[in-house]
Amino acid sequence: MTGMTTPHCFRRLLAVLAWLSVSAVSSAGDAPVFGQQVLFRSGTEKTHTFRIPAVLTTHKGTILVLCEARRDNGRDHGNIDLVMKRSDDGGSHWGPMRVLFDDRSHTIGNPCLVTDYRTGTIWLLFSRDNKEVLRSSSTDDGRTWSKPVEITRSVLPSAWGWVGPGPGHGIQLRHGRHAGRLVIPAWSGIEKDVPFGRRQLSYAIYSDDAGKTWTHGKPATVDQSDECEVVELADGRLYMNARSRMGKKQRAYCFSSDGGATWSPIAHHAGMPERSCQGSVLRVGRNAIVVAHPSDTAARRVLTVRLSRDEARTWPVSRVAEVGPAAYSDMAANRDGDVLLAYEGDNYKTIKLARFNLAWLLDGKK
Repeated sequence: MTGMTTPHCFRRLLAVLAWLSVSAVSSAGDAPVFGQQVLFRSGTEKTHTFRIPAVLTTHKGTILVLCEARRDNGRDHGNIDLVMKRSDDGGSHWGPMRVLFDDRSHTIGNPCLVTDYRTGTIWLLFSRDNKEVLRSSSTDDGRTWSKPVEITRSVLPSAWGWVGPGPGHGIQLRHGRHAGRLVIPAWSGIEKDVPFGRRQLSYAIYSDDAGKTWTHGKPATVDQSDECEVVELADGRLYMNARSRMGKKQRAYCFSSDGGATWSPIAHHAGMPERSCQGSVLRVGRNAIVVAHPSDTAARRVLTVRLSRDEARTWPVSRVAEVGPAAYSDMAANRDGDVLLAYEGDNYKTIKLARFNLAWLLDGKK
């Protein structure tokens, strides 16, 4: 424990011991840490299927996990509400499930969260029937949320069709001329009045006035990607990691040098195989970026976490977090620098939260 203050060591030890009740977890410090717990179980809470997780650690250390409560069946459209669970103690205990937004038989989903660290405000963008984008905010650490405001005309070109933020989390930029910008990754259909999922694209929604107004950038290469997440690189560029299209079966990626307004041509990671599924990406501290995605090309399973320590140039380290069926995911870092990975497991029967540190991911590697 050299170099750590005694209070910090004690807090970290308490956090690790708290997770012992849900899974075998190693000691604190530099030892590997890995634990799992089920947060949402399909068939409970008057819900047929829980899907599409989003996780956020607030500036006060509170953990919020949001997802869709698909009430009647597991399909993408129907009577779907946006629900949340909240933990004040690092994930050891959780409050009851709360319904954040319910619009009767309409589809409320695709949650995407971001915190403005200058103000402490948490912004939530989500979709209604995959045709409208709404925003809400919380100024009390996720306890209460403002009435949703529709912002579709500002964030979706009129010629585009189906739309959804994220899903997962956005980021606030820290470097360069766009410092302070709130960026929400998003996807859309390139044409109106065509079947859902026919031709899609990835792009960014952003705000330069602390969330008061939102606008959109130009799309990445059309029909090469859709659901996406982003991180800011050390040089101020954005790196987007996205679900691929057109049978590529490799994660898509691109870069932005202007805060998400434009993107480089989509390329594909040969070392990131996939069947085609949403994934998540997160910066962990100053020198690590992690990506999580199902890596089986035949089915949504083998949820794999990959590590880059050279600003997304290479991904030499990987470890499997879930061998069996696993699909959509999102990640956040807690105050100790551990990663919280929320994901769909067990053939959409559960939404789980895994907690791990880089020592677990490295598994003895240097």
